[in-house]
Amino acid sequence: MNQYWGVDADPTAQGRIKGARPVAVLDIGSNSVRLVVYERHARSLTPLYNEKSACALGRGMAANGRLADENVERALTAIKRFALVARLMRAGQVHILATSAVRDASNRDEFVAAVEAIMDAPVNVLSGEQEAHYAALGVVAGYPEFSGMVGDLGGGSLELSTIADGVDTNGETYELGVIRLQDDSGGSPVKAASIVRSRLKSASLDANLRDGTFCAIGGTWRTLAKIHQSLADYPLHMVQHYTVPAESMIKLCNEIVSAGGSNKSYPGSDHASSSRRELVPFGAAVMGEVLKAGKFRQVAFSALGVREGYLYSLLDRSEQKIDPLLQGAEEMSVLRSRSPAHARDLIEFTGKYVAVAGLAETAEEARLRHVACLLADIGWRAHPDYRAEQSIDTVAYSSLSGIDHPGRAFLSEVLAVRYAGIKRKGVDRPLFSLSSSEDGNRARLIGALFRVAYPMSAAMPGVLPRVGFRVDDETIVLDLPRDLAFLDGEHLRGRLEQFAGVAGFKASVVNVA
Repeated sequence: MNQYWGVDADPTAQGRIKGARPVAVLDIGSNSVRLVVYERHARSLTPLYNEKSACALGRGMAANGRLADENVERALTAIKRFALVARLMRAGQVHILATSAVRDASNRDEFVAAVEAIMDAPVNVLSGEQEAHYAALGVVAGYPEFSGMVGDLGGGSLELSTIADGVDTNGETYELGVIRLQDDSGGSPVKAASIVRSRLKSASLDANLRDGTFCAIGGTWRTLAKIHQSLADYPLHMVQHYTVPAESMIKLCNEIVSAGGSNKSYPGSDHASSSRRELVPFGAAVMGEVLKAGKFRQVAFSALGVREGYLYSLLDRSEQKIDPLLQGAEEMSVLRSRSPAHARDLIEFTGKYVAVAGLAETAEEARLRHVACLLADIGWRAHPDYRAEQSIDTVAYSSLSGIDHPGRAFLSEVLAVRYAGIKRKGVDRPLFSLSSSEDGNRARLIGALFRVAYPMSAAMPGVLPRVGFRVDDETIVLDLPRDLAFLDGEHLRGRLEQFAGVAGFKASVVNVA
C-alpha cells in the first residue's frame, strides 16, 4: 500500500481541538489556485494549511475564450498535490469553488471533469452573482459589524455588493479583473484606468447610503494594503480590518498607476511578491476609480472572502450568530491555558470590580474584557522573561477574526501588564499606539486586576468567585472569606496597592470577613 494512504494512527496533535474534523476549500481563480484546510467547520475558522499556486488560468481568455493548455497543466499539477494534502490531513469535506476564468471558458467542461477526477469531489462553478454573494458573506464572517459596499477583485472579474445588517444585496459582476485588464489595456495601467471608468458607468456606487465605507477583498488588493502599510510605517502588518481614508488610498493608487504608465518602478513595489508585482498597478487602477466614483470616505480590507463566505453560508443560523472573536478566544484558552474554567472565574472577578466601581462599560468594552480573560493565561509555558512578548505576538498576529486593529492593541497591552507589570518593563510596542489613550488606560486597569487575581488562584478555578470587592470612600477593599485568610500576605497586598494606583484610589485594604 502506498505509504501516504496507509496511515492508520490518528495524526492529530494534542494542540488541536479534540474531535475536530478538518474541512478544505479548493479555490480555482483566474490568477491562482489555492487550497486552504481549516481545523474544523465553525464560526471561527483556523487555517491548518494554506498554499497557492500562481497558474494564471485567466491569461489570454479575452482573446480566445479558452483556458490555455499550459496554464491548465500547471493548475492540474498543483491540484494533484492539493488532493494529497487534503487526504493526508483527513479533511472530512472538500469544497471546490471555481470563479471567473473557469465559468467563462469554452473548454470549461473538460477542465472541470479533470479536476473532479483528481479531487473525487464536485466542482461548484460560481456565477458572478454567487461570487459576489459569497465574497460579501466572507466580510460578514470576519467583520460582523460591517456596513457598506464590498468589492472582490480577482484575475478575471470584479464583484460588487452591498451589506447592511449582515445581509448582502445588489450583487454585480464586471469584467475588471487584473489579468483581464492587463490584457485588455495592452499592459498600460493608465489605459486600464480609463477602461475601469467606462465599465463602471452602470455600477451602483452610492457611498452615501452605506456610511461611506468600501471593503476590499482579493490578493492584489491585499498587496496594495501591505504596500500602504509599509509606506506609512504602520505598526501592524496585518491586512484584515486595516482601514484608511479613501483620500490616502486614492493618492497611492494614482502614484502607482502613473509610475506604471511611465514604465517606472512604482512606490512600494519591493513589498509586493513576484507573482503580484506586475498586477498591482492594475489593481490600483480599479481601486482608485471605484473610490472616486463612489465618493467613499474610507476603505477597509478583508482577508476573508469567497472561501470563508461559502463555509459561513453552510452554517446553521444559530451558528452564524456566534461571535467569532469569543469562539476563537475560547479555543485558544482551551489549547493554551492551564485551566479554561479559570478564565470564566476571571470574567466574573473583573465584572465584580466593574460593578462596584461604577465603571461605564459599553457592550464592546465588556466583550473585549471577556476576551482578555480568556487569553490571560496563554503565555504560561514560555520563559518568565518572555511571557509578555510571546503572549502579545500570539494575540496581535493570530488568525482571530471579529476584531479590529485597536482591539488587538488593547488585548496586547492587557497581556503586557499582566506578565511584565504595571510599567510593562522591557515591553513597549509601536502596536500600542493603535489604542486610544482611554482604551490604553482601561487595558492597564484590567491587566493590573489580573495581577491581583493570579496570586490568589494560581490559575485554577474555585477561588475567585469567593473573593469580593468594595469601595470605601477612596479606598478599594478586597474581601476574603475567613477560610482563605492565609492569602492575605505581602505579595497580594503589593499587587492590590499597584492596582489601586492604576484605578485612582488613594489606598487599598485586604479585609478578612
